[in-house]
Amino acid sequence: MNEEKVLIEQLKNAKTSEKAYRELVSLYKERLYWHIRKILISHEDSNDVLQNTFIKVYKSIHNFKEDSKLFTWMYRIATNESITFLNKRAKNSNVSIEDYQAKQVTSLQRDVLFDGDEIQIILQKAIQTLPQKQQLVFNMKYFDNLKYDEISEILGTSVGALKASYFHAVKKIEHYIKKY
Repeated sequence: MNEEKVLIEQLKNAKTSEKAYRELVSLYKERLYWHIRKILISHEDSNDVLQNTFIKVYKSIHNFKEDSKLFTWMYRIATNESITFLNKRAKNSNVSIEDYQAKQVTSLQRDVLFDGDEIQIILQKAIQTLPQKQQLVFNMKYFDNLKYDEISEILGTSVGALKASYFHAVKKIEHYIKKY
């Protein structure tokens, strides 16, 4: 039995779930945090959504059918939680999601935890001009180095459509950066 299967069984067992949950958080918190952070930009918001993601994973582990990898399932939850959070924040601010994200990128320069240079700010601004699906595909492929079949499982989109989205995203980003 592989390690992931053992961890899943431990998570589902009331006697071992607490220890297994701590291990799960330790194994995946950094990767999930950075995935969420690329969507939400803000460190504080990302931490909140990361906590919500782990709570949802903990409460829903008995519903996990194991037809995908545990990490893929968690990534899907983190993605959905991030999009829900983004939609809620934009709605509460009475602005579009695009405008809300643009504001977040602008505030990134003042974020003491952001140590990027000007080109990284430009790249983030370029990414924010993309439609949401292209943003997700680009971030998962470019930054997270996920394979198309993994992204397909997470987003529920065909590999062919993902390749097209990534291609279009790269072209739009290149076009945006050339303006600078």
